[in-house]
Amino acid sequence: MLLIPAIDLKDGKCVRLRQGRMDEDTVFSDDPVAVAGKWVSEGAERLHLVDLDGAFAGVPRNAEVIHAIRATYPEVRIQVGGGIRDEETIQGYLNAGVDYVIIGTKAVSAPHFIREVAAEFPGHIIVGLDAKEGKVAIDGWSKLSHHDVIDLAQKFEDDGVEAIIYTDISRDGMMGGVNVEATARLARSIRIPVIASGGIHTIADIHALGKVVGDGIMGAITGRAIYEGTLEFASARKIAEQY
Repeated sequence: MLLIPAIDLKDGKCVRLRQGRMDEDTVFSDDPVAVAGKWVSEGAERLHLVDLDGAFAGVPRNAEVIHAIRATYPEVRIQVGGGIRDEETIQGYLNAGVDYVIIGTKAVSAPHFIREVAAEFPGHIIVGLDAKEGKVAIDGWSKLSHHDVIDLAQKFEDDGVEAIIYTDISRDGMMGGVNVEATARLARSIRIPVIASGGIHTIADIHALGKVVGDGIMGAITGRAIYEGTLEFASARKIAEQY
């Protein structure tokens, strides 16, 4: 299982939000490129970059920082989300060397878009499904839709996406533990890989996810825990890789 550090970008800084609320942010660093370097030096094989301003604006706002991280650490794979709503934005990130782009809100509001971009950019499209009690949230988690998360994941699998990132938004940023049951249920319902996100707090959460890796969970994203010190990334990464 791959352990993937998250770098959430707001106003060019590395921050973390609680449950997606822009007014509840904690600034961890003014230098996201240096933060990326820390995780790469501790063995990260992939970075999860989120343009928070872009997610709310609907267009990229921190692309310059993302491009700088890409250029500085060419050896690490990078997945980017936040404000990716059109083919031009996808092409721009891929041209800059980003490996995967994550489509969230647009995937739910215009599902046909996923079929089109998965065909145009094969191997590069990941869909991020953020859910609460089985229903998908959109617009930076400010709204709950009527869509069932498993139904949507199965549709996007058929469309040819590379993976699904599943976030239980009731857990994200709260460090209360991963919703392992819901994550495993989703993974069992599709054949493409699932990346777990939201709620990782301690090594116990890594072990809990590791036990259901066989259901189709290829990785886990960790954010606040590695910034606040309840999870030591380098050692947690080694444990995750044993599963």
